[in-house]
Amino acid sequence: MQATHELTQRILKRITPSKHAREKVAQITRLLEQKVTDACKEMGVSAVVRVEGSVAKDTWLAENPDIDVFMRLPTSIPRKNLGDIGLKIAKKAAEGFEQIERYAEHPYLEIVIDGYHADIVPCYDAKPGEWQSATDRTPYHTDYIKAHLNQTLIGEVRLLKRFMQGIGVYGAEIKVGGFSGYLCELLVMKYGSFNQTVEAFAHYSRRIIVDIENVYVERQNELPFLFPEPLVIVDPVDKGRNVASAVQPQKLYEFISASQAYIKKPFETFFYPPKTRLLPIAKLKSQIANRGSSIVFIVISQMPAVPDVLWGQLYRTKRSLSKLLELADFKVLKGTVWSNEQTLSVFIFELESQILPTANKHLGPPLEREMECKSFLSKYSENPMVFSGPYVEDGRWIVLVPRKSTDAVELLKEKLADGGKNAGVAELIVKSIQKDLTVLVGADIAKVYVENEDFAMFLTEFLLGKPFWLNLR
Repeated sequence: MQATHELTQRILKRITPSKHAREKVAQITRLLEQKVTDACKEMGVSAVVRVEGSVAKDTWLAENPDIDVFMRLPTSIPRKNLGDIGLKIAKKAAEGFEQIERYAEHPYLEIVIDGYHADIVPCYDAKPGEWQSATDRTPYHTDYIKAHLNQTLIGEVRLLKRFMQGIGVYGAEIKVGGFSGYLCELLVMKYGSFNQTVEAFAHYSRRIIVDIENVYVERQNELPFLFPEPLVIVDPVDKGRNVASAVQPQKLYEFISASQAYIKKPFETFFYPPKTRLLPIAKLKSQIANRGSSIVFIVISQMPAVPDVLWGQLYRTKRSLSKLLELADFKVLKGTVWSNEQTLSVFIFELESQILPTANKHLGPPLEREMECKSFLSKYSENPMVFSGPYVEDGRWIVLVPRKSTDAVELLKEKLADGGKNAGVAELIVKSIQKDLTVLVGADIAKVYVENEDFAMFLTEFLLGKPFWLNLR
């Protein structure tokens, strides 16, 4: 316990903002608040402008201050116009600064000022329970956390955030699908410390439910119907909302497994992981060649899109392509997608085999289904395409017939020839594929690997497959 305490205190000292950092962030937030306020007045829009999020709650990390300036706009503004009006105000306020348009439920603006990133976000000045957009709750979240976290708990929140960043599960954006800052704050409130939160998840069993305000204390039987997710954190500000609904099951399970490992052997590396050592090109080729599987890469150029929209479409396309392969009897061992969000995206599918045998065992109906058997026999008894059968096996009719697709690469090229419109490919990705498509197998990816360090790091981690913390001794 003493060693763990010394470790967390050392980490806490590293991640707690210094006096200078606090003063700098405070200076930036005051400037942005004023600029957004002035822009609202200039455009004739009444608004309440305030800093929200981790900076307002003092739960931000020294290395990464999340500066969020919210403008609470009148509820009289039509919902369809909120994003556009908010974006115009934000761009006016941010004149002279680097601007990056982002999109969550509606557009918002990220700016870079003196090396710091800040978001200017519109929402409605809504009363509790009368939400018109997801961001309407944020000011109430800020007030709730400020009223319930003391300085000790704030430090514990910082530790939990840094731990989650280290193991790659922090961030509610679509690309990550992990834990939000607000979720971390509620977990520390529930369990009382970083260590106790990690301990609770290390002993996870099927489902975790956190109801800080005891809203459902006498209605436990309703929870599975209201919140089907494996992790349920009832929002104290909105009892009908699960704060953890955006957490992908994979990220939850990664957090659980890392928590189990941390409890056994708490190392600083969990908070600050080592940089991935890239496989030398010769090692990369041997890794791929010696697996006995086939790794197929779909390389496309990029169409302009804000990150949340882009990642949503990339993930949707990955699921569709994986289903396409599986329906054609190609066994997908692993599948993922990488993107630099600007010029290049790569889908990766590791298959048990790229080539399947021509003969395919096709199951017919059970013998007791007489009408279906009659139809089956009528179709296949004299069919010249049948290799073998019809014959009876395990109480049903069977035939061996030619497989429609025997080569995964040829199947993908065929289905993506028009961009993949009929294969479930998302709209923006269809346009990217129509513009530029390359399908590579195995070591043919070497050129892309050498020319893109971030992709090389991603592919190295994909091939190795083992989380870094399993190597800790």
